[in-house]
Amino acid sequence: MGSFSIWHWAIVLLIVVMVFGTKKLRNMGGDLGGAVKGFKDGMKEGGASAADEKTAVVTNAQAADKPADKTTIDVEAKKL
Repeated sequence: MGSFSIWHWAIVLLIVVMVFGTKKLRNMGGDLGGAVKGFKDGMKEGGASAADEKTAVVTNAQAADKPADKTTIDVEAKKL
């Protein structure tokens, strides 16, 4: 009683195609695929920027080890 047979799914698919039409369903599928691809690209870029931040922290730590030249003014900012 809780599971649907293949015939139930075939009837549901037929009704959906009749209501929306094949062209609209194809466009919705393309839009969904583009959204998923954009999400994956965004996740890859987010991971790359986190790695860049770690590199920047290491670079700043290495720069602190080097003596500052006389034209550089080293100042600490205080938070209020």
